[in-house]
Amino acid sequence: MNIGRTRTRRSTLTRIPLIRTLRDGSGFDVTLVLCAVGYLLVFAAFPLIYTLVMSLQQVDLFSLASFDRPFAGLDNYRDVFSRPEALQILKNTVIFVVLSITFQLSIGFGLALFFQQPFPGATYIRGVFLAGWIMPALVVGGIWKWILAGDFGVLNYALTSLHLTDGKIFWLSDPDFALFAVIIANIWLGIPFNMILLSVGLAAIPRDLYEAAEIDGARAFRRFLHITLPMMRSTLGAVVSLGIIFTMQQFDLIAALTKGGPANASNVAQYWSWQMSFETYEISAGSVVAVLMIALVILVAALYVRSTEREHAA
Repeated sequence: MNIGRTRTRRSTLTRIPLIRTLRDGSGFDVTLVLCAVGYLLVFAAFPLIYTLVMSLQQVDLFSLASFDRPFAGLDNYRDVFSRPEALQILKNTVIFVVLSITFQLSIGFGLALFFQQPFPGATYIRGVFLAGWIMPALVVGGIWKWILAGDFGVLNYALTSLHLTDGKIFWLSDPDFALFAVIIANIWLGIPFNMILLSVGLAAIPRDLYEAAEIDGARAFRRFLHITLPMMRSTLGAVVSLGIIFTMQQFDLIAALTKGGPANASNVAQYWSWQMSFETYEISAGSVVAVLMIALVILVAALYVRSTEREHAA
């Protein structure tokens, strides 16, 4: 009797399409897709939606785990933008992103072009550049904190030895230099990533194009302008988009170097969001900044996807 019931249950289960495809092996790919979708829903979609909800409510430390909170609407957004430090932090964020992306891209592109040239030891030297990329940002921040130290830093010693400065520069405590100190460290951290992606793009360009252009008499700059840049358009778009996203989420480096100081001189949006959420416990205000950053990242990603779709369509 029990054997009959077991067989009946097994036959019922085999009628389910997913179970049936798993038994014959064709549903394995469907299972992987469902696992990936479940992961994204739990660890990506839910936190984003929850952050958006908190930005529209009055949230304190005691009501953080509850949805039953007073609705504030856009008052939280007006409160954040009306704060005296908001304009300075917005300006710092724009400067931080623009300068970081500009120098990471230009130096990384130059290194990628350099390592495309055949010379002994190119592979090993390229590996040395990758060492900085694999280090955690907190470790990089600790190293640069020693380099940028005002009293005994390596950078000040080099500048004074070369007679480029008359005295010591307190990079991390001077409001005029603190933001640029963080930018220098972030540029150094992001150069290897740009170099890797751009090297892959350069390697995909057919050598025949350069040889034909060289036979026609085109010099190096014209070959770069009319062959390299057009063929690297998609790769450059990806590097810029990813660079903006990674720079917007750069938190560890700022925490290790300046903690947003002095007097918000080096504070940027991502660190300001953390300060309001976990230092002053203004969780609604911190969620507002986080939502605005998420919206900017989504816009950058959408522009990149649209540009690549147009390129493939053309």
